[in-house]
Amino acid sequence: MADRDRPHPHQIQVHPQHPHRYEGGVKSLLPQKGPSTTQILAIITLLPISGTLLCLAGITLVGTLIGLAVATPVFVIFSPVLVPAAILIAGAVTAFLTSGAFGLTGLSSLSWVLNSFRRATGQGPLEYAKRGVQEGTLYVGEKTKQAGEAIKSTAKEGGREGTART
Repeated sequence: MADRDRPHPHQIQVHPQHPHRYEGGVKSLLPQKGPSTTQILAIITLLPISGTLLCLAGITLVGTLIGLAVATPVFVIFSPVLVPAAILIAGAVTAFLTSGAFGLTGLSSLSWVLNSFRRATGQGPLEYAKRGVQEGTLYVGEKTKQAGEAIKSTAKEGGREGTART
């Protein structure tokens, strides 16, 4: 029990030098320093602008509701024409957007294939094709030379046999 009352060597005791006084009231809730001049000017400027924009939004909403109330009977009367037209326009817009999406997907796929081809071969597809054509040309030239030599040797053997018969 006596150990609890005695401070342990690893504990630190802090004693404040100035006693804290309560300064209650509204003054403690408000900041000690007032708003700056730029803050006041910003508020004075933004209040009329935001009020004007809110009024315009309200006027637009009321105008939209009045227009809808007036146009609803017209839509009902002309619905046999308007509904198919709306479906046609929606289909055209959907087709246009789908076409763009497919085109973009195709271009990105082509770009990906070309980049992966470059990484795999270390060169672009045109350089790869040029090298392939050059190698093919050399191969065809070599085969032609071999075929010519084979024909020449066959002709020589045939010539020897022809002279040997006579």
